[in-house]
Amino acid sequence: MVSGPSSTSTTRSEEGMHPGKLPGGRSVVYVIDDDESIRFVLNGLVRSVGLHVETFESPKDFLAFPKYDAPSCLILDVRLRGESGLAFQQEAQQCGVRMPILFITAHGDIEMTVKAMKAGALDFFAKPFRDQDMLDAIAHALKRDAERRESEHALATLREAYDTLTQREREVMKLVVAGMLNKQIAYELHLSEITVKIHRGQVMKKMGSRSLPDLVRKAEALGIDQKQPSSN
Repeated sequence: MVSGPSSTSTTRSEEGMHPGKLPGGRSVVYVIDDDESIRFVLNGLVRSVGLHVETFESPKDFLAFPKYDAPSCLILDVRLRGESGLAFQQEAQQCGVRMPILFITAHGDIEMTVKAMKAGALDFFAKPFRDQDMLDAIAHALKRDAERRESEHALATLREAYDTLTQREREVMKLVVAGMLNKQIAYELHLSEITVKIHRGQVMKKMGSRSLPDLVRKAEALGIDQKQPSSN
């Protein structure tokens, strides 16, 4: 059941004020709009499809609220009381808020839409909007955020693995992904070929790579220079 307007400034009482993962792996939709009736409508619409929603009257309240560890998106009104949604879009990025943004406005125009989209907005809706259009946009935004989070998690895991390598193993890895043979690496690092093989095996094990192409892909993700050292 959708609660009445008097209780829609936020749904924080449903899950509490503590950030973390939501039951059932649910995603979160945040809403910033100074119009209580719009917050009420979006609160009911989002909850009708089983998503968690948090609504706010101002950007300040949104920034102060601990964010959930879940795929998220933000529905943001362009014109807020005494503030600009477009300006807050930039502020949010500077504050590390990277979730997709869907803009809504009762005063939209082409110039405003172009500015919002160039700044990274995912979509733009004029009030009144069709419920299904909004739900489709939310689903797309949440999918994109889930993909971003998955990619960032994979990269963080990769960096943790790389951090376990010794300095020598990193040197060997760099030359391996540059395409050098063991005997070439041995010559370059003034090591025996047997020692290079041991280091190479440790690199493959610690990086969780079963093939050279996989190790090369991971090196690319880490930004490791794959150029062979120039011969003197």
